[in-house]
This record gives sequence, structure tokens and C-alpha cells, in this order.
Amino acid sequence: MDKKIYLFANWKMYLNVEESVKLAKDYAKLKYPAKSVEVAVFPSSIAIESVKKILQKSKMFVGPQNTFWADKGGYTGEVSSTTYKEIGCTHALVGHAERRHIFKESNHDVRMKLDALLQLSLTPVLCVGETAEDRKKNETAEVLEAQIRAAFMDISWPENITPIIAYEPVWAVGTGESCEPGEAEKASEMISNWTEKLINKKPVILYGGSVRGENIGRYLERAHISGVLVGGASAKIETWSELVAQLK
Repeated sequence: MDKKIYLFANWKMYLNVEESVKLAKDYAKLKYPAKSVEVAVFPSSIAIESVKKILQKSKMFVGPQNTFWADKGGYTGEVSSTTYKEIGCTHALVGHAERRHIFKESNHDVRMKLDALLQLSLTPVLCVGETAEDRKKNETAEVLEAQIRAAFMDISWPENITPIIAYEPVWAVGTGESCEPGEAEKASEMISNWTEKLINKKPVILYGGSVRGENIGRYLERAHISGVLVGGASAKIETWSELVAQLK
């Protein structure tokens, strides 16, 4: 593939520290056959420093799966974007489907986290997507546009940060039911158009939701999809290797 490919791994809460370290070592041994591949890894927060030390020579980016908008304060259990920057993180997931729907993060919460990351020159990976109920009601476009507008309306976007958005239909996250590439392409094109109108910058669009070795190529061949955000398949070297092998 001629275009730059973004291969992002969200390890979620699948691994402890020891397992994360082992997987990071395995990641570092892999060779990426594509001409231009950008890899980012999102371990659990307690494993980030250990994983980063292992991957620092591999040019892979490392970041948290979630952040908080305040720098310091009485926010028990939260970790600020500032802290993650201090330990060398460059990217961060924002508004992942599981954060929105299990932990009830609102569009406003997501916007505040986005703002905090941009103020520190960290690259947010904004996640958006519709639920099965939204899809059944034919409200996918409305839901996606609301999420995009809440994130980007009247925002001052830094010139040196590439906007990265992961389209991850909630009904496909961790379910084994992947979105048809044509449907994902249609949603990605809408997301790209809305974003460009709001911040005057063309975003990188990733697809996320039950990505596997046998279907990754069908997404990457689409014009508006430049990469994938991989969950479960990224937490095992066997399935991750299968994904990497498809990058040509």
C-alpha cells in the first residue's frame, strides 16, 4: 500500500505489568513490511513506563487509554495528561466507546480531555461511534456528527498536531462483529468532511471494532481509512503478528 498506515494497539485491561512487558518485547522484534507505518501502543496506565522503555528504540509511540482534564486536584483515581507527558507519552486515547458507554463519559467530558491534551501538545486519538440502537434507528450520521461537533467546534487546533479520529461502531467493539468495509468507509468520509470544515485540517481516520488479520486489508484499501485501532487482537502476539503480516 502506498499510503501511510497507522497501526494502533489498545491493550485495554487484558494484561498485567509482567504480561505487558513480555508483549512489548515481542512487538519490538517484529518487522513492519509497509513502506510507512506508524505504530502506537496504549497499555494499562501502570505498565506504560515499563513498556515505553522497551519500545523507545523501535520508534513506536506509547500513550494512555484515558486521561483527566485537570492538572492537579482532588480527583481520586484519575491521572492527568501532564503526568503522562512527564513520563514521555506522546499520544492518548480520548472517548473510547468503553469510556463513553461503561463509564458514562459525555461529549462534554471528551471535549475537556481533548482540550487538556492539546494544551500540552499531546496527540489525541478521538474515538467516535454509534450504538446498535442508533444504527437500528438510522441515526448513525446524527450521532457521529454530534460527537464530532462537540469535540471540534470552536477549538483552536495546533498546526503541528495531526487530528486522528478512530471510527469504532460500539456494536462492533469486542463483539467479534465487524463493520462492513463499505459502511465503515461511508462513516469515515462523513467524519473527515465534518472535521475538515470545523478545524480546516484533514484528519487521519482509523477504523476500530473487531479488527483481525483476515479483514484488516479490506479496511485499509478504502480511500478514507488510513489505519486501525485494534483491541483484543493487539493483546496477543499471535494475532498481532497476523495483522502486521497483512501490511504490504
